[in-house]
Amino acid sequence: MGTPSIILSSTETHQTLTIDPAGEASLSGHIQIPGDKSISHRALMLGALAEGTTHIRGLLLGEDPRSTAACFQAMGATISELNTESVTVQGIGLGNLQEPNHVLDAGNSGTTMRLMLGILASHPDRLFTVTGDASLRSRPMARVIQPLSQMGAHIWSRKGGLAPLAVQGQVLKPMHYQSPIASAQVKSCILLAGLLTEGKTTVSEPALSRDHSERMLRAFGANIEVDPDTVSASVIGPARLTGQMVVVPGDISSAAFWLVAGAIAPGSDLVVENVGVNPTRTGILEALQRMNADITLENPRDVAGEPVADLRVRHSRLVGCTIDGDLIPRLIDEIPILAVAATVAKGTTVIRDAAELRVKESDRLAVIASQLTRMGAHVTELPDGLEITGGATLKGAEVDSFTDHRIAMSLAIAALMAQGTTTIQRAEAAAISYPTFVPTLRSLFS
Repeated sequence: MGTPSIILSSTETHQTLTIDPAGEASLSGHIQIPGDKSISHRALMLGALAEGTTHIRGLLLGEDPRSTAACFQAMGATISELNTESVTVQGIGLGNLQEPNHVLDAGNSGTTMRLMLGILASHPDRLFTVTGDASLRSRPMARVIQPLSQMGAHIWSRKGGLAPLAVQGQVLKPMHYQSPIASAQVKSCILLAGLLTEGKTTVSEPALSRDHSERMLRAFGANIEVDPDTVSASVIGPARLTGQMVVVPGDISSAAFWLVAGAIAPGSDLVVENVGVNPTRTGILEALQRMNADITLENPRDVAGEPVADLRVRHSRLVGCTIDGDLIPRLIDEIPILAVAATVAKGTTVIRDAAELRVKESDRLAVIASQLTRMGAHVTELPDGLEITGGATLKGAEVDSFTDHRIAMSLAIAALMAQGTTTIQRAEAAAISYPTFVPTLRSLFS
């Protein structure tokens, strides 16, 4: 068995990742993963809105948090140079955002745009304009514009709720919003709008989405109520936020690539350290365990209000299963890499209730189905999911990330199991959430 060849080459506009596994590739060792993207966004935003100083350790240095930081710097917050050791945010206090003198650019980050809209809409007498890259400008914002408008927000968009967006800040009124989808971005947007709104603002969901906003808002001093029986969260405004120390755990969405790689590559024994295991995010663990993956949680602990553990994964023979229902909101970002696991599992894996993936950075259902099919997998695209018959021999092929970071990394893991060389076009997308993905991949075979 040879050492895999992993080559990243660049042109003026794109990067290409070429992987030849050189036989069966096994992974071993201990790795650290980048900070949680969701928590990094929220720490920067709440730090900017708080009174006093917020210190952030373990911040993700991906492109998306950089977009968040740049937007809030343009509105008056002082944020030190981004790094993983310690970022300092000098907040300006709720209600004190400055009207920027240029268009706010959210880059590729849907989290930045959707959460920020709730904040901007609730700052009266200020006008904000928000845009993003070509991908973000094609993604639906109506899901947050509609409830914000019910609160009294004035937001103008292109047809269908597309960016660029203009926001005229208003004094909003509280409401109880019954969200038709389980979405942490929708829930967080409305709760953030409620921070400056007199009274109680509530969001109910059909299933529980990730709860990082509720946890962090409470830590910063907001009056937050959570009702598990009605799957609802409320904020009582107006609130006052105070700067905090935030320790960002490793992102389980990034850990998912290594968990699948370790589970499917024969002979693997891998430990992923310092991973956030918030119960609203551990659907990937439950899904892989349903598939007979050998994953154990070691050294469980609590870090700054978030549960954390080291995850050990060893190779096992996976079996197909059904992944649907309430589990989907807790692993929505991990479905592309789960599809890779399903290609080598015995039997059929069915993923349903995941139509949300069609409006991510790409149509992830269509893209992962088409690209894995190019590699020889048996994948059927469903209206709201995928049906994957495992056991087909994957073959090296030329595939494309479609500028989607999770697709790029999922295809890289699939390439480790393929016979021959796989070339992944537009591989630079991985830097959106995992700038060190390729070096980490190489380190596991050195």
